[in-house]
Amino acid sequence: MASSKPVPCGPCQEGKVNTKAEFWCYSCEEGLCSKCSGHHKRSKSSRDHKTININSYKPSIQAVNTECEKHGQQFNLYCPSHLMPCCDQCISISHSKCTGIKSLASVVEKTVIDKSTKCLEKQIKSIQKFLEKLVTDKSKNIRRNEQEYESIQDFIDKIRKKINSHLTNLEKKLCNEAETIWNQEKSQATEVIREIEGKQKNLNKIIEHLHTVISHTSKLQSFLGVHQIEQQVHQCQQYLENLKKDDRGKQFEIKIRQNDEIEKILSKLESLESLGKVTSVKTDENLNKDTSVRREAQVELPEQTSIRTMTMNIETKIEINMMKVVSDMICLMDGRVLVVEQERNVNVLTSDGKLQKQLPISGKAYGVTQINQNTIAITYPFEKAIKIFNMKNEKVTKVIILDKTCWRLSFSNNALAVGLMQDIDDDEDDDDDDDAGEIRIIDLEGNTLKSIQVESESDLEHLVYCNDRVIYSIFDGNAVCCVGVQILMVTLL
Repeated sequence: MASSKPVPCGPCQEGKVNTKAEFWCYSCEEGLCSKCSGHHKRSKSSRDHKTININSYKPSIQAVNTECEKHGQQFNLYCPSHLMPCCDQCISISHSKCTGIKSLASVVEKTVIDKSTKCLEKQIKSIQKFLEKLVTDKSKNIRRNEQEYESIQDFIDKIRKKINSHLTNLEKKLCNEAETIWNQEKSQATEVIREIEGKQKNLNKIIEHLHTVISHTSKLQSFLGVHQIEQQVHQCQQYLENLKKDDRGKQFEIKIRQNDEIEKILSKLESLESLGKVTSVKTDENLNKDTSVRREAQVELPEQTSIRTMTMNIETKIEINMMKVVSDMICLMDGRVLVVEQERNVNVLTSDGKLQKQLPISGKAYGVTQINQNTIAITYPFEKAIKIFNMKNEKVTKVIILDKTCWRLSFSNNALAVGLMQDIDDDEDDDDDDDAGEIRIIDLEGNTLKSIQVESESDLEHLVYCNDRVIYSIFDGNAVCCVGVQILMVTLL
């Protein structure tokens, strides 16, 4: 046994008897002694339970729940359409339309667990390989963009250096011009000051000479001396007159006249909101086939029955008493019937055909399908739209707009299959797809998962999407066609 601690017998322990277990039941999740194991195998409720020798039991293994979490009943049936075990209530509520329901015990008996285990191991390793590749690619992506980030900083520095270098050159040029003019004007003004100071000294001498001539000379000498002094004073006056007319006598002021282009440049700089725009460009990850994940069935599908050997029996006949043309009709999960009057109302009928209510949805409805217990999807060909409607809240929760006229639709595998046809007006402008129809598989957000081109002149008014297949009718060709639809969806959390 994997554990050194002995496992007690569950039924004996309930009877206050301490007996060592010799077997382990995975369904009951308790040990059994040889005596209780015999009763266990003979009991109708537990005869199908899987038991193993206690020596093979590993307590560390997490117990697998064999009951339906939703209904609290034992799984006893298997639905091959949805590849899942079911209880009786699951079958009656959610799988009433599914065909080929089998006993879970018979399915388990025929299933090769080792093959399923190997398949699961292969899928797990495939996912691990993909995740490792994703981590490697992301790490490379980080290093690559770290260099790109540094190059953006270098780009900004280069722009700043170019601008600063040009401004420095302009600054030096302007300062040199200012220095040259300043030195010229300063030198000229200093020279004028020296000349004036020389004239002032000369005038002081003339005044002294004037007093000497008058006081100590004869009248003739005084006359001649004053005459000479008058000549000298006249020269000084002439100097002043010339100085007034000359630029040298004027006051100078060094000023700068701003270049008109500077205001234009500054205005452009203010309107310049950014040196550039940094964006993150997303590219799709290359998913190799080796890392793809696809769900495979543990149970082999039953042999296909020929349509020629099938017989149909009417189970229930309901009189709906509706005079309008019915474009679509489905049976809801709760047993009620949904009837769409062509390009008119969407009616909810009770299981016996009585009108319960009309759904408050505007527009000319055509096709309908059920998504879950409370949600349906309805096509509106003239609006080229699919409306997702919550029947509990009676509100349209989403509108999916399409580029073609949409007719019938069907829901499966969390996706919608929609029959689309090009409008006549659109056909005239598009010669490549004159009469081609299209079956488009979309998710509930409206994203296209797969597109199937159908060469049919009639509208795709009848189609069913189930088990990765779309079955549709071609009215003008008197044919029913079936195409396989395999969609790979890997969700990364």
